[in-house]
Amino acid sequence: MKKTQAIPALISAVLLSVAPLQAHQFIQQTELQTFASNARFEMAVVSNFADKAGTFTGQLQLNNQSAQALAPGIGNWQIYFHSIRKLQLTAPAGLTLEHVQGDLHRLAPTKAFKGLAAGAALTVEISGAPFLVSYSDFMPRAFIVAGKLQPEVFSNTDTEDFSQFVAPLRRPEQLYRYQQPEPDLYKVATAQSRFQDNQAVNATLTDDVSIADQIIPTPQQQKLLGGRLLLDQQWTIRFQGRLKAEAAYLQDRLGIAGIALKTVPGITEHSAKQIQLRVDPALTTPESYRLLINDQQILISGADNAGVFYGLQSLLALTPAQFSSVRLAQQEIQDSPRYRWRGMHYDMARNFHGKAVTLRLIEQMARYKMNKLHLHLTEDEGWRLEIPGLPELTTIGAKRCFDLTEQQCLLTQLGTGPHQSGSGNGFYSRDDFIEILKYASARHIEVIPEIDMPGHARAAVVAMQARYQRLLKQGKKAEAEQYLLSDPADQSKYLTVQNYTDNSVNVCMDSSYAFIDKVVYELQQMYRAAGLKLSTYHMGGDEVGAGSWTASPQCQTLFAKGIPGVAGVADLKPYFVSKVAALLHSRQLALGGWEDGLMYDPINPFNREQFANKQVYANVWDNIWEWGYADRAYRLANAGYQVVMSHGTHLYLDHPNETHPDERGYYWAARFTDAKKVFGYMPDDVYANADKTRSGAVINDLEHLVGRALPKLEKPENILGMQGQVWSETIRTASQLEEMVYPRLLPIAERAWHKASWEADANSNAVKPQERDQAWQLFARTMTQKELPKLSQAGVQYYLPPVGAEIKGGSLYANVAYPGLTIELSLDGGRSWQRYQEAIPLAAGTEVRLRSRSADGRSSRETQLPEVLP
Repeated sequence: MKKTQAIPALISAVLLSVAPLQAHQFIQQTELQTFASNARFEMAVVSNFADKAGTFTGQLQLNNQSAQALAPGIGNWQIYFHSIRKLQLTAPAGLTLEHVQGDLHRLAPTKAFKGLAAGAALTVEISGAPFLVSYSDFMPRAFIVAGKLQPEVFSNTDTEDFSQFVAPLRRPEQLYRYQQPEPDLYKVATAQSRFQDNQAVNATLTDDVSIADQIIPTPQQQKLLGGRLLLDQQWTIRFQGRLKAEAAYLQDRLGIAGIALKTVPGITEHSAKQIQLRVDPALTTPESYRLLINDQQILISGADNAGVFYGLQSLLALTPAQFSSVRLAQQEIQDSPRYRWRGMHYDMARNFHGKAVTLRLIEQMARYKMNKLHLHLTEDEGWRLEIPGLPELTTIGAKRCFDLTEQQCLLTQLGTGPHQSGSGNGFYSRDDFIEILKYASARHIEVIPEIDMPGHARAAVVAMQARYQRLLKQGKKAEAEQYLLSDPADQSKYLTVQNYTDNSVNVCMDSSYAFIDKVVYELQQMYRAAGLKLSTYHMGGDEVGAGSWTASPQCQTLFAKGIPGVAGVADLKPYFVSKVAALLHSRQLALGGWEDGLMYDPINPFNREQFANKQVYANVWDNIWEWGYADRAYRLANAGYQVVMSHGTHLYLDHPNETHPDERGYYWAARFTDAKKVFGYMPDDVYANADKTRSGAVINDLEHLVGRALPKLEKPENILGMQGQVWSETIRTASQLEEMVYPRLLPIAERAWHKASWEADANSNAVKPQERDQAWQLFARTMTQKELPKLSQAGVQYYLPPVGAEIKGGSLYANVAYPGLTIELSLDGGRSWQRYQEAIPLAAGTEVRLRSRSADGRSSRETQLPEVLP
């Protein structure tokens, strides 16, 4: 960690400031506010096809539409803006461009600055790496500061409408990532390419099946018995005593749908018009259930309470979103889960979205029989959980604003801007978290807290520095040092993937482990207050900046102690994990971590035997095929670790839904990940998922691509299950979050619960593409026609795919990736819309706009013909 990041706040402020004030420039707050309101700050990609492979060129433009001129020379103003790429000036233009931390950059005038007259524009040439091909790569809320005046946001950037501050991406060199040393083979989606891609899923089903009888996730066995049963208000819910909560849940969900039923404890045999809930000892597989719908009764029996809960979810899945009565097919279902771990990871640490959307996520996970919620509570950009006794974690660590001393808040990041009212700020109070735990437990979902360390820990590091300063001023030196996470004398130099130089916890300091123990203790108290027991703690452990601790006196002192296995910097990560594992073992907790947090390098895991914990599991995520990391799942399982499949190429829901600049999300693992791709994931054979490289080249021989032998899975019993992930760097609002998560959550739930007959597996059974595509046809229809209306009813703002279209033979043809979703068209520039149901005649050159539309009245982004092509 750099020394400058841990020194007293006053000195830190001096180092981060630029300077001298100059009279006649922005003396009054109204001057600065007027300038920011009228001047426009804009960003542009010039080309991703720069001379140096993997870099791009771009522009920043300040268009002075205000009446306030910027004087020549060094002024008292600076402009701060967010960029996920670390930028450099390629032509000075009388300005300096500095990288502050993370995505925060600063432009400041030099003596060579020529001034900017009212009505004039200044263009700054920049470069960076790697490529930028999506509007969501840019962040809102650039702002200007001047002396002691309050910062002012450039009004055109204070929006989620990228068109207000990002120049259009239209040319090939803006839309594609690179052309050397190989071309970007992923074509940008067009109306016509989308239409062709949607043809297969919209084809007529080969089997005569009823969508009404389909259930997501697919049951192991479902047998239709013939005949139908009428479920109406005359029915009663009867339940075995231990199932009181499950009966109340079923009553509540049916009531929301429109049918009010009474609940009565106790089971009576052979009584008509009863939904009976019971635990059956004859069902021995945990979480399994049996659902029988006959002409008189609905019987739900489970191996345990969770099994009964999943049985009633299958019953609810057979009903529409809204009804006062419904005829259900008589049937028998025997079902059990594929995996015991069916999870979803949610990062609210980068950007906080509130408690309500978290509770909605839990409800939808429960509907689709998912049972593990991994909450990523801490990051460089935020600490999101109140910890009694450590107030700075939330008074500072949960807020971002413009405070270079970081004594009031963290440095602004990810488009928050200078004010605490900006996006992404907030945290769960202790009471909020206890409520979340109770809500999840009632739905048989375990909440797994992640406190990410030793990397990705800047929020905690800064907060504990602020605590240190506060207590030191009070003369409480020992108390100040109790939970300090950084060494003031550390001169280590590093730059993380996210462009931080100061986000590593110092693993050589006893106070770091005192901090972890304090946090774990408080977490345990919250679980106990919720009537639960904390069983698993996730330590994070990923992406530690290379170079951390290399120049730390504290670590040199540790090495000098001669502790076996702690001889140098390379031993420090396993040392940290061992210390945390021992702490957790003393509290009877399992340990979770990201794969690279449990490995020396891409091939060699830490010695599993050094951890006394009964369970140490890894989320395996980094499966860029050509990078050679995709076999880590099997290497870790074979080494004795338990594994949760969390692969970036298929299970990262923060990636775009299609290859298009308007689609939100990062694309480091896959250029796009749509619901069909998620559905096609095959967790029983990791290597079978190797379809394309990052550039889009087809993979025919993975072993040849990697250049070494790929290990086989020797200990399949160590595969716990699978989990979806959503990271929130580009997700600033609750609605943006839900558009990324849903409906892709559903195919994750499908694969975690149900093993399909078309899947490849480790027993040399190859994938059956035709059978998979037919299964996707049925799943997509069921998802669209049955489940999306229910998501709408729950207030979930799921993603709506844009319409595919082509004009052929003088007629307009249109389709959409989710069959059955409403398509609308406009022939008057969007002033009025009509429903599209079949091909319509269209004169050549006619402008037409199309969109898909949800049951709750939301619309997709528009498709326009004739199309504005790159």
